[in-house]
Amino acid sequence: MALDMELEKVLRAPALVMVDYPAKVITLANSKKMIVRQAKREEVPILLDAVRPTMTIERDFYDIVGARLYAELLGWYRHRVRNEYCLVGQIDGYVVGIVNGRMVDQAIGMSYHTIAIDRGLKIGAHLFAAKMEYHIEYLGQQEVWITAESPIGFRRWMIEYSLIQQDGVQHELGGATSYKLTRDLYFASKSRLVAGSRPVPEALLKYAQENLLVADEKTIRENICGTIGREP
Repeated sequence: MALDMELEKVLRAPALVMVDYPAKVITLANSKKMIVRQAKREEVPILLDAVRPTMTIERDFYDIVGARLYAELLGWYRHRVRNEYCLVGQIDGYVVGIVNGRMVDQAIGMSYHTIAIDRGLKIGAHLFAAKMEYHIEYLGQQEVWITAESPIGFRRWMIEYSLIQQDGVQHELGGATSYKLTRDLYFASKSRLVAGSRPVPEALLKYAQENLLVADEKTIRENICGTIGREP
């Protein structure tokens, strides 16, 4: 697609300097090693392939989460979202989960979406925790604004982290009640909810970086829904 770069300078959002998230490895309940690392903008087309099958899965509101995440990733890829980032979880190279968000300013972070493409291993919970770790410990922010679009999300985020309800505050994702994670809440929960070790063994990290793989649609549906998810 040919671009008018002079006009692009106007259309592209200015960006804050954001430090990179240092990759880590989490040993899951099945003893598999999940690499959590920062995705690159040029990897978005592959990530979209991983998200696309979720947009027709109604179970646990995967459809709306998948559709919105797809649009957010595309917006980041096309330079239409300010200060966005994406973290990806990989097992043996395969994408098993994605989280994203953005910096509003130096003090406030905005959590967007969390999606687990392989369920039953707390992948979504681990990746959400990594996202909070990024905002608080590496971006140095004072608070992260969070909302939920599913009952599972509400239980995992609002209840487990004892988030603070923000009356009269509008989250960017829409009309649902907005909550916030403060630095104090994060550090009070860290030992219980934030997992993983650093540095990632060089061979593991190199393989993940060089092999961003996506399972076929049938496998993705079965991983999310079980065998009943084979057909739309």
